[in-house]
Amino acid sequence: MVKKVVFGALGAVFGLILLAFAGWAGLAIWYRLPAPDTVRIAFGAVIVLLALVAALGWFTAKRRATLGVYAVAMAGVLGWWFTLQPESSANWSPSVARQVTGTIDGDILHLRNVRAFRWRGDTDAEEMWEDRTYDLNQLEGVDFLMSHWGNPAIGHFMLSFGFADGRYLMWSVEVRRKVGGQFSAVADFFRSNTLVIVAGDERDIAGLRSNIWENDVYLYRLRAQPENIRNLLKAYVEDANALATEPRFYNSLTSNCFTVVLKLMRAVNVNTPLDWRVLANGYLLDYAYALGAVDTSVPLEELRARGRINERALADGLSRDFSAAIRVGVPMPPPLPAN
Repeated sequence: MVKKVVFGALGAVFGLILLAFAGWAGLAIWYRLPAPDTVRIAFGAVIVLLALVAALGWFTAKRRATLGVYAVAMAGVLGWWFTLQPESSANWSPSVARQVTGTIDGDILHLRNVRAFRWRGDTDAEEMWEDRTYDLNQLEGVDFLMSHWGNPAIGHFMLSFGFADGRYLMWSVEVRRKVGGQFSAVADFFRSNTLVIVAGDERDIAGLRSNIWENDVYLYRLRAQPENIRNLLKAYVEDANALATEPRFYNSLTSNCFTVVLKLMRAVNVNTPLDWRVLANGYLLDYAYALGAVDTSVPLEELRARGRINERALADGLSRDFSAAIRVGVPMPPPLPAN
């Protein structure tokens, strides 16, 4: 009796695993197979059917045969999946048409294709791409920004580096969508779009989200050693250069925040432990607060409220003083002691 119960439980778990893989395969086929809808539905349905047959086959004498057929089908899907390659050229949307690249000559950072759009509407902007030079000796600090569009637990993470001359250089890891492409977090799990790293003005990258898209945008000032801030900026440049040479697929989870946030956390705390809030980035402020990486002289909820830039951004209207305007009232943490 015990053996039958264990056998049945193992069969149930085994069946759920087969169905989970079949579900992934069905979605991969739906989003990536270049075929009519009816063909994609048919292929997906066959994969799910084979999983059901293999799961039920666990309880029959044909266990090995049904599993073998399913395994062959899944091997075919995986073989096709790993042939998919990110595109290096396409009819990209104007805001992601170019990939920033840079070189560092001593203490001087040279960047090409820095975005400086002047937004008038969701798809209406004066398109400007610039080559710029920054003196790394003038690098004063780094801030992180979060943009939320509905679910406060999930947001878009961005970094902005401040210089002594009042300029801010903002970085954003984004989906490189084509003209007419639509946002789909699910599709982006299935190699549907490539990755782009954008560097540009705050009134472009942050202002687009606060003033045009009407997202909730928050800005928080970070505590970090100057050398760590410099290394973090260099890491962004290195990643951007690598991406310009070898395109990568965008992933809604890992590409958007995980690796970038880990680099940020190392910049503010070398021995930072892994934490679930690195993935659920809507709680990243809570994590940074617990680490003392932001100003902890005010309560957490007050810091969050003062970090919301929307009212200040709308009042400013995307002027040349945008960066100064959105920082009014945002607490500045005390500097870290020198090493």
